[in-house]
Amino acid sequence: MFAKLIETLKANPRTLVFTEGTDARILEATARLKQDGFLTPILVGVESDVKAAAAKGGYDIEGVRIVDPATYAGMDAMVETMVELRKGKMTPEDCRKNLMKGNYFGTMLVKMGEADCLLGGATYSTADTVRPALQLIKTKPGNKNVSSCFILQRDKDGVDERLCMGDCAIQIDPDEDALVETALECAKTAATFGIDPKIAFLSYSTKGSGKGENVDKVKNACDKAKAAAPELAIDGEMQFDAAVSPVVGQQKFPGSPVAGHANTFIFPEIQSGNIGYKIAQRLGGFAAYGPILQGLNAPINDLSRGCDADEVYKMAIITAALA
Repeated sequence: MFAKLIETLKANPRTLVFTEGTDARILEATARLKQDGFLTPILVGVESDVKAAAAKGGYDIEGVRIVDPATYAGMDAMVETMVELRKGKMTPEDCRKNLMKGNYFGTMLVKMGEADCLLGGATYSTADTVRPALQLIKTKPGNKNVSSCFILQRDKDGVDERLCMGDCAIQIDPDEDALVETALECAKTAATFGIDPKIAFLSYSTKGSGKGENVDKVKNACDKAKAAAPELAIDGEMQFDAAVSPVVGQQKFPGSPVAGHANTFIFPEIQSGNIGYKIAQRLGGFAAYGPILQGLNAPINDLSRGCDADEVYKMAIITAALA
């Protein structure tokens, strides 16, 4: 999977900003990316601190651009742009203060066109990564929500298996329309990673076997998604076993173009989504990449604070490939 993404980046190089330039994991990944040469990293931080941290860890970042908000030459223009974007919700003083933080400053580097994409969250919370993106990058035309997905991959008996699961990290209890947006964005993300999306709207019910508001929400969202994208293979509501087992799918949902063969899963709310991808990761032996944020005007992605340098490296590739 990554070999193909790297080939794409070699043909279309991208610039990625890391918001936490002194973190050892970020520096190790940056050194590796610099050596590979298929994307251009930018580190946010005080230059002397970044270089000292790199030297301490033995990471070669010679030639990598380091940008310190306190000495950034374009700060006045950045503040002016940010004030306009916030539409009276932040004063110039508020904007300047926030821009001293790596998460806001890095996001504005993307907004100002100095970087194509951003990766943060090694030390910032998910909220602190997503908030500046919502305020400054904003959602794409036609989108009202930001959602997320995980790409899961494993090699089993010589077969490269890939799945997409959403939303597992951002939306707590999405309504019908938000589920539709999540499904359509997951279809695009899945395709980027070589998955021909077969989208299952998941529930504890299959084809009306259960009743109630929770089932109705999933069924109605599925119907809306089908109407919005008739070219996609979408079906539901269905239980997970019906979605993935050809035998169970045929028994519970005969005639479905998705049941038994689903590879893109839309969960009804965050609890089931978060639990679901972690079961696949821990018991199914899948590597999980994400959360990948969807619906924004530029790729802004969030790391787990428990990530290692290899995860940073791979998420950088994923983020740049989406730009």
